[in-house]
Amino acid sequence: MARLLIIGAGGVGQVVAHKCAQIAEFTDILFASRTKLKCDRIAKDILRRYGRTIETAHVDADNVAETVALMREFKPDLMINVALPYQDLTLMEACLEYGCHYIDTANYEPPDVAKFEYKWQWAYQERFEKTGLMALMGAGFDPGVTNVYTAFAAKHQFDTIEQLDIIDCNAGDHGLPFATNFNPEINLREVSSNGRYYENGEWVETRPLEFGMKFDFPEEIGEKKLYCLYHEELESLVKHFPSIQRARFWMTFSDNYISHMKVLKNVGMLGIASVNHHGHEIIPIEFLKTLLPDPASLGPLTKGKTCIGTLIHGTKDGKPKTYWIYNTCIHEKCYAELGSQAISYTTGVPAAVSALLVAKGIWSGKGVFNMEQMDPDPFMEIIGAHGLPWKDSQMDPNFEIHVTHDLKF
Repeated sequence: MARLLIIGAGGVGQVVAHKCAQIAEFTDILFASRTKLKCDRIAKDILRRYGRTIETAHVDADNVAETVALMREFKPDLMINVALPYQDLTLMEACLEYGCHYIDTANYEPPDVAKFEYKWQWAYQERFEKTGLMALMGAGFDPGVTNVYTAFAAKHQFDTIEQLDIIDCNAGDHGLPFATNFNPEINLREVSSNGRYYENGEWVETRPLEFGMKFDFPEEIGEKKLYCLYHEELESLVKHFPSIQRARFWMTFSDNYISHMKVLKNVGMLGIASVNHHGHEIIPIEFLKTLLPDPASLGPLTKGKTCIGTLIHGTKDGKPKTYWIYNTCIHEKCYAELGSQAISYTTGVPAAVSALLVAKGIWSGKGVFNMEQMDPDPFMEIIGAHGLPWKDSQMDPNFEIHVTHDLKF
């Protein structure tokens, strides 16, 4: 039995609210956002679908005092943060001041620089440990489920993991000229930044979308082109599995998406520094965000599938082994169930499941944790029942990804 506070009412927040409302262990739920009307709309839909009432409230997640005041009124046992990554630290501060456990789906990013790393949140280890609280970071899909997949493989499939490739394919189509499938500002900063991959104990920096590869996906998706970029789970995975010699992250982008990105980058619309426009200071990427479709609106438009998984090379009983574990999600089914497209669905469901495991004490600890530090088995046992079933296969031990130099920017 737990009292749950959810902060953030975007596309992922909608999924988290719906999924948590289906879980009896969350006896009381407060759904809060800077825009309370969004929370009210989602709460009304939850009441219609499940006959369950959840509370809603306004909160400025940048304001620690305001957040703590709300927490003192509601008295949560656990917070799920699905607000902006810029707000991770203020919400961690609020949890420490009030005294409740914390979960998020993406690592902290400073607003003034496109930099993705865990150092700011790992620095909270001692403070959470001393207060006896748990902070679980990156409980989405990637990061999140891919971390659990890696831990599951390490526990059951390998003696040693040597190479890790996280592979993310969105084969869906929304039919719009250009849109991002999650928060436009975060998405565009991520893709347009220099990439990184890990090899032989060092980080190798790349230009944005400098390297590509093709991968033949299951579930009738077929062959797709992917590009190498940096994702935060690489940092935690090579830390917690030091046998890894090489770790990379790959994501699909259509030629249409890349063409739009190139134009926007070339004309300065992806800039994160303020510029003066007719006497007003604006940040180009924030202005662009207001022009692009809200990812939460893409649900009824998007058709097709996603496929996200981990491809792992290593050894078992002294022999080389290659293992592929993944989930395939159908956009139309996600919309039929929750009014969401699959990108929000695949991020929100793991956060709800992780919160359930924390609330029941199955996952516990004092301090700051990444998903791969938890026992993967309880998560893997129930994630399918909550909407994200997984599959795995043994591949040819000699299988190799063929990388091409394909600079796009």
